[in-house]
Amino acid sequence: MINQQIIAYFSMEIGIDTNLSTYSGGLGVLAGDTIRSAADLAIPMVAVSLLYRKGYFYQKLDSEGNQREEPFEWTPEDYLEEMPVRVTVQLANSTVSIRAWKYEVKGIGGFTVPVYFLDTDLDENSQDDRQITNHLYGGDDAYRLRQEAVLGIGGIKMLRALGYNDVFRYHMNEGHASLLIFELLVEEANNQGRALVTPEDIETVRQKCVFTTHTPVPAGHDKFPKSLALDVLGNHPVFNLESEIFIEDTLNMTYLALRMSNYINGVAKKHGEVSRLMFAQYDIDSITNGVHVPTWTSEPFQKLYDTYIPGWRGDNLSLRYALKVPRNEIWNAHSDAKRELLRYVNKKTNAGMEQDVFTIGFARRATPYKRASLLFTDIERIKRIAEQTGRFQIIYAGKAHPRDEGGKELIREIFRIKELLKNNIKIVYLENYDIDLGKLLTSGVDIWLNTPQPPLEASGTSGMKAALNGVPSLSVLDGWWIEGHIEGVTGWSIGKEQQEDTQVQVDDGIKDAKDLYDKLEYVILPLYYRQRDRYIDVMQHSIALNGSFFNTKRMVLQYLLKAYHKGMVQF
Repeated sequence: MINQQIIAYFSMEIGIDTNLSTYSGGLGVLAGDTIRSAADLAIPMVAVSLLYRKGYFYQKLDSEGNQREEPFEWTPEDYLEEMPVRVTVQLANSTVSIRAWKYEVKGIGGFTVPVYFLDTDLDENSQDDRQITNHLYGGDDAYRLRQEAVLGIGGIKMLRALGYNDVFRYHMNEGHASLLIFELLVEEANNQGRALVTPEDIETVRQKCVFTTHTPVPAGHDKFPKSLALDVLGNHPVFNLESEIFIEDTLNMTYLALRMSNYINGVAKKHGEVSRLMFAQYDIDSITNGVHVPTWTSEPFQKLYDTYIPGWRGDNLSLRYALKVPRNEIWNAHSDAKRELLRYVNKKTNAGMEQDVFTIGFARRATPYKRASLLFTDIERIKRIAEQTGRFQIIYAGKAHPRDEGGKELIREIFRIKELLKNNIKIVYLENYDIDLGKLLTSGVDIWLNTPQPPLEASGTSGMKAALNGVPSLSVLDGWWIEGHIEGVTGWSIGKEQQEDTQVQVDDGIKDAKDLYDKLEYVILPLYYRQRDRYIDVMQHSIALNGSFFNTKRMVLQYLLKAYHKGMVQF
């Protein structure tokens, strides 16, 4: 029997290795970092996700910025160990067989956390069923619901088949995994010798479940018509609890998790406030996201920390001693990281970017609310700043979801502006943003730019990765940056913090752009070019204040004490 205090962590995507196309972006990368820190802390955890044989997609951009999606083909056998057991999930029209592939994440002390990727590509399945786990976030609603049934229902069955019979807590990383609740309810009824699920089973299951909601954006909350749920899942035993499962004839995965969880949290203090307003009838806490420090610290800074802050990998809080590291060595490490980034950029794009030119980084999912083109609101002013205050160059990266036409148009807009400004400012847009490129970008640029429309940035983590490498943020006050921002100390703000309710306010793009330009023209560029020691002071404080706190070691410990052992220990 496996440890009874084990935590089962379910996520639709887990970004644990660039070679494994099992993630699309922030949600999956956060899951990977969470698992790494659980391994570092020797927390008994097991993770469950799906194995996507064709990945999310491989991004190709033509000369005008038109995005083409290609399958990301990879071979699971090269990286994962196939488990010998099989389980089945009963869908309305078929019995789907599932296997699991194991990947072991080893912590700094040698403790391992197994990650099981579920796969339906088996000979005994129909052609349609074999493709259920092909694409991450692909297909229609029926395809998505079938995937979520494999993840939630199949995931619980697989854990049992692998010997995980007494799991202590089930952590749903976003609502995609909510159908695990269906299987837990059936198990509880069966344990009581019943075929039908009752309200008493709900309370028993609720005590075992933890739910993290990650976004206030409606598209981030899966919901399916009742008719589709019945078509896909058939006459499932939980459907007799109709009022608990369906809301207005809809299976809403977020509400299912909210109703059935003993602990619920948002992923930043502000996001917790927004979520409490969105879902007022539920008690929603907040645990601010973090990043895995050893993973996201570039090699030049790893060497620097090894010299001046020994033990930093295990004791992330010790990064506060970055204030004692000599300024010139901070700058030298940054210069090495920047050189590596620009070498990559110039090789890929032939852009001729220069080491001694201030470099702005912007990389995230391409979607309208991220406002990637805010920097170009006033073309004439940005040209004037580059000519009169200080030269700068800009590196973009990020994929648009295949069905997000607004996001695709945003990429094309950046390409048009790139051509328009080619004689004034060097701009590149890098293809196929992934973990490895993320490491290069967050460590090699001189400032990390973030311009979302509040309050839609639940947390964000790329600025945290930048901070580990001494790269300050220039960001709208939303998500984690509200907590990490000290003006002129850890970086700089754009605009003011939104104090209103959850409704997205009128886009103050013009005001935010003006503030962005003012910061660049009057504060940041003069500091970088004419008061370099003061700029390095900001770099040091980014490490000491933000790097030491916004990490997944702190985050996982908070989950351990606030969520997994809720009521047992006060945090």
